[in-house]
Amino acid sequence: MVAAAPASGTPLVLENTSKRDALIEIEKKYQKKWQEDKVFEVDAPTIEQYEAEIEGDTLRDSNPKYFASMAYPYMNGRLHLGHGFTLSKAEFTTGFQRMNYKEGSTPRRALFPLGFHCTGMPIKSAADKIARELEMFGQNFEKFFEEQESETQTEKKEEVTKANEDVSKFKAKKAKAVQKQGGKKYQFQIIQQLDVPLEEIHKFADPMYWLYYFPPHTQSDVVNFGGRVDWRRSMITTDVNPYYDSFIRWSINKMRDLGKIKFGERYTIYSEKDGQACMDHDRQSGEGVGPQEYTGIKIELMEYNDEVSAVFKENNFDVAGKKVFLVAATLRPETMYGQTCCFVSPKIDYGLFDAGNGEYFITTERAFKNMCYQKLTPKRGFHTPVLSINGKALIGSKIHAPLAIHKELRVLPMETILPNKGTGVVTCVPSDSPDDYVTMKDLFNKSEYYKIDQSWADVEAIPVINTEKYGDLTAKTLVEQLKIQSPKDAVQLAKAKEAAYKEGYFNGKMIIGSYIGEKVESAKPKVKADLIASGEAFVYNEPESLVMSRSNDECIVSLEDQWYVDYGEENWKARALEALHGMRTFSAETTHGFEGVLDWLKNWALTRSYGLGTRLPWDESLLIESLSDSTIYQAFYTLAHMLHSDFYGKEPGLLNIKPEQMTEDVWEYIFLRKENIETDIPLKKLQIMRREFEFFYPLDESISGKDLIPNHLTFWIYTNVAIYPKKFWPGGVRANGHLLLNNAKMSKSTGNFYTLQQIVDKYGADASRIALADSGDSIEDANFDEQNASAAILRLFTLKEWAEDIVKNVDNLRNGPIQENFFDLAFENEMNALIEECYKNYDETNYKFALKAGLFDFQSARDYYVDICGGVKNVHRDLILRYIKAQSLLLAPIAPHIAEYIVHEILGEKDLTVHSIAFPRATKPVDIALSDALEYIRSLARSIRETELNALKPKKGKNAKNLDINKSVNITLYIALTFPEWQDKYLTIVRELFEAHTLDDNKVVKTKIEGKDMKKVMPFVSGIKARLTKESPEIVFNRKLTFDELEIVKTCLNILKICTAKVTVNDLNVITFNNGEDKGKNLATGEEVELPKVKAIEAAVPGQPGIVIDNV
Repeated sequence: MVAAAPASGTPLVLENTSKRDALIEIEKKYQKKWQEDKVFEVDAPTIEQYEAEIEGDTLRDSNPKYFASMAYPYMNGRLHLGHGFTLSKAEFTTGFQRMNYKEGSTPRRALFPLGFHCTGMPIKSAADKIARELEMFGQNFEKFFEEQESETQTEKKEEVTKANEDVSKFKAKKAKAVQKQGGKKYQFQIIQQLDVPLEEIHKFADPMYWLYYFPPHTQSDVVNFGGRVDWRRSMITTDVNPYYDSFIRWSINKMRDLGKIKFGERYTIYSEKDGQACMDHDRQSGEGVGPQEYTGIKIELMEYNDEVSAVFKENNFDVAGKKVFLVAATLRPETMYGQTCCFVSPKIDYGLFDAGNGEYFITTERAFKNMCYQKLTPKRGFHTPVLSINGKALIGSKIHAPLAIHKELRVLPMETILPNKGTGVVTCVPSDSPDDYVTMKDLFNKSEYYKIDQSWADVEAIPVINTEKYGDLTAKTLVEQLKIQSPKDAVQLAKAKEAAYKEGYFNGKMIIGSYIGEKVESAKPKVKADLIASGEAFVYNEPESLVMSRSNDECIVSLEDQWYVDYGEENWKARALEALHGMRTFSAETTHGFEGVLDWLKNWALTRSYGLGTRLPWDESLLIESLSDSTIYQAFYTLAHMLHSDFYGKEPGLLNIKPEQMTEDVWEYIFLRKENIETDIPLKKLQIMRREFEFFYPLDESISGKDLIPNHLTFWIYTNVAIYPKKFWPGGVRANGHLLLNNAKMSKSTGNFYTLQQIVDKYGADASRIALADSGDSIEDANFDEQNASAAILRLFTLKEWAEDIVKNVDNLRNGPIQENFFDLAFENEMNALIEECYKNYDETNYKFALKAGLFDFQSARDYYVDICGGVKNVHRDLILRYIKAQSLLLAPIAPHIAEYIVHEILGEKDLTVHSIAFPRATKPVDIALSDALEYIRSLARSIRETELNALKPKKGKNAKNLDINKSVNITLYIALTFPEWQDKYLTIVRELFEAHTLDDNKVVKTKIEGKDMKKVMPFVSGIKARLTKESPEIVFNRKLTFDELEIVKTCLNILKICTAKVTVNDLNVITFNNGEDKGKNLATGEEVELPKVKAIEAAVPGQPGIVIDNV
C-alpha cells in the first residue's frame, strides 16, 4: 500500500489498492456469513430453560451478559466518521465482552442494539427548507443551476471588461450565489453531498421520506463497518412506530405520576420564528446554553441634553407625563449603592420602547425583544421601537440611579460595551468593578478626547463591600496589583473581574445600605427583592450566549406556561448522584462532568408544538421534545424484536402482539413486576417479554460523545432512578471526545470529511477500525490519522501472508520441550504478559493501549523471537502456532474480519467464530524475573550496538583511539556486583525525603548533599524522581535485581557476540567486580584482572554493565 503523506487537514491519496482490495474481499465474505448465521442475535435464557419466576439477576449468576448502547444517531443524514468513532467504542466493548468468559464456561451474552432517532425539529425543518427551495428552483432545482450558469457567464464578461484595470489593487471576488446565501449552502446541496441523486431530492420535502430513507442506509453502513448489532431490536422513534410511541407515552405518564413532570411558568430558550421552546437538539448552535438571570435596573433620565431633546422632537415624542429609563442588566444588584454614572456605547443605536404605564425603556432591540416575551411589556412579541437613538446622543444627560449614594450623575461613554450581551446599558460601580474603575480613570484623564466635561468623571468611588483580601475598594486594589493601564487590557481585566466577583460574593461583607454587616451572598437576594418591590428593578433573562435554532433564528428567553421535567429537585438529584457514584465511568473527568451538570441542571421544558415525535398523552396538541423521549429507550431494545420485525412497527414481531395491546398495565408488568393486570395478551408472552427485560437490563455501558453529558446522558440517569428500582439503575457510562481528522476539524466545506461508508470504502473496515482504536480513548478530542489506516492495511495483509506461510510449512519447524531454551521460555512469558495487559486495557475500555499491547507490541515480541532464533525455520512450532491463534483473538474485538479469516481459513477451525471464542489468558503466571531478564538482554544488545557506533565515530586528539571497522574486535562486559557506596548513601536520603514529602523541593534536597558530590548526585536524584512517577516506591528503592545477571549473560553469550551492527566480534569477555575496587574476575577463567580506568566501568552498576570494545 503506497500512500502520499498528507498535510494537516488534507485527505491521504492511495496509489496502490491491491492489498486493501484483498482484505475487503475477506471482509465482505464474513459480513455476509455473520448475517446469515445470525451471529449477533442475542437472546435471554428462555422460560423453558429457567422458570419464569426466576429474576434476571439470579439468571446472570450462571449466564453472564453485557448490554452496551451508543446514543442512537439522528436520521437527518448518513453516519459520518465522528459517529463512527463513538460507534467503534460500542463495537470494541461488545466484541471484547462476547469473548470475556473463561474457556469451558458459559459464553457471555453481549448485546448491542441500535435504533434511529427521528424526534424533534431538524428533520421537519430541513424538509420545510426543501419544500421552499422546490418552489424557488423547480423539482430538480434546474432554475438554481440556470441562474448559476448565467451568473458565471456575466462574471466572465466582467473579468474581460476589467482586464485593463490596475492589477496592483487587490479585489476580493465572491460568487453571487455565495453572496446571496451568506456563505451557506441550500438544503438540497447538503443532501446532495450525502450521495443522494439530484432527481430524488424533491422527495425529501416530505419529512416522512427521511424516516424511510436514512435508517436502511445507516444499517448498511454499520454492517459494512463490521458492526455486531442485533438489528432485530432496531426501531425508529416518533409516533410512526406505534410500539415505541406507546412506550414513550407510558414513560411520560409514569414520570408525571411520580411527580417528576410539572406545569408552570419558567424561563426557557425560545425561537420567535418557530413559536416554541428551542431545546438542545433543536439548535444549530448553542447546545447546552440556558437562560441567564439578571436584575434589570431602571435608571431614570432626569434632564435631557440638547441632542436627546432634538431626537425626541424629530420623532414627535412628547415626554410630558412619561418617564424614560435607561435599563441596565446587572448580576450584582447589591453594589448599586456605589453607582457613579451610567455607561452607554457611542457605537450602538438604541431603541426607545413603550414599556407600558407611561414608562419607556432605552435599550437594545435584542434586549427588549427578550423582555417582551417575559411579561415585562404591554404586548407579547411586540418589539418595534418608538424611535432610535445613538448612544453618543445620550452622553451628558442627567440620571437618577436607584440606591446610589451620589444623586447628581451623568450618562458617560464606554466603548467596550457589547450590543449582544445584556441591554447595552451598563451601571458604573468603580468600587467593585475593575472595568468601571479603569474606564472612569480613562474618562477623567482623556475628557477632551471623549468630549465630556471632566467633572462628570470626577466622582468619588463609594465603598460598598469589604473583603479581607482586597479591602473596601476591591476594584482599585486589583487594578493596581495586576498593573492594568487601560480599558483595552481585556485579558487582565477579565482576570480582575472574576477575582473581584468571587472574593466579594463568597468572602465579602456589606458596609453600606440596609444590610450592613451581612455577608454578600446573604444580602444580595434581599437587595434585589427590595429593588423589585420598589419598582426600580425587575427580573430579566436572556440566553447565556448566542443560540441559533435549526430554522436560523437567533433565540431569546421567553417566560412560558409549560410542562417541564423537574430536574434538580433535591431528593431526585441525590438519587441521581448515588447512581452516578455506583457506576463505572471509566475516567475521573467523566464523573466530574456529571457532577457539575447535576449541580446546575434545573427543570427542562418537556414539549414543543413543531416537529416530529410522540404526542403528550394528556394534551395531544403538544409534542414531547427530542431529549425527553430519549431517556430510557434502551429498555425498549430489550423486547423490541418481540413486538415488531421492522424498524417502523408495521410488521408484527416474534410474539405477534398488536400495538393497542401494549397498555400501561402491560408496560408496568414487564418493567415493574405489576401483577394481576387486565390484558388479552397470554401470560406466557408477558413472561417472555419480562424475561428479556430483566435479563439484559440494566444497561452496562452507555457510550456517547462528551457533549451529551449536559443533557441526554444526565436525563438518562435521572429517569432511570425515577422509574426503576436500584437493581435496574445504570451500570456504566463512557464518554469520548470529538474526533479530528488528520489533526484538523472535520469540515465538509474544506473537504476534510468522510462519511463512515466513505472511510470504509477507502481503507476497508478492519484498517479503519484499527485507526479509530488508535485515535484515542480519553474525554479529550481524538485524532483519526489516515496514515495509520493506510499502515494498518499493510500490517494486516502482511500478517495474513506470514501466517499462511507458517502454517503451510509448520511440519518443518522445531519441536521438543521449550523448558530447555531461554528464548522459548521468554517468548512464551512475554506473550502471557502482553495477553494480560491487553485484557486489562480492553476491560478498562482503553482501546489504544489494548491495540498497542495486543497488536504492535505482540508483533514486536514475535519479530524479536524470530530474529533471535535466527529466522522462522528455527522457531518452536507450538509457540508460533499459539502466537498466531492468540494474535487473531487479541485483535478480534477491533479487527474481527482478519481475525475470523486466520481462525477459519489459516488455522482451519471452521466450526468456531472469533465472536464467541474465549478471550486468551495467560497459560501460566507471568514470571517477572524472566521478563526482566529478557529486557536486560535486549537492553544490553542495544548498548553494545550504541557503544560500537560511538567507537566507530572518528575522534581527534593526540591520544585518541579510533576503532578500525576492518579489523575484528574483542568486547569486554564489566559487570558490577555492587552499587557505589555514594549511591547507597544518597538513595537512603532520597527515600527519607520522599517519605517526608520534600523530595520535590530542590532547596531541601541540596542541603542534604555534600558540595563535592553535587555534580554526580543531582542527576542521580533526578533519575530516581523520574522513576517514582512511573513505578512503585518499593521497586525504586529496592534495587536488587529479580534475576541472576551472571547466569543470564552466560546463557546468552553467543547471542551477545553477534549483536554488533558493523564490526566482527572475535571474542566477548565478562569481568565481574565490586564497585570501589580496582580488580575484577574473569567470569570464564576465574582469573583476577586489573580494571582499566575508563568511564564505562565507573558508570557500571548491577543491571547496567560497562562495555569496552577494542580491536584485536
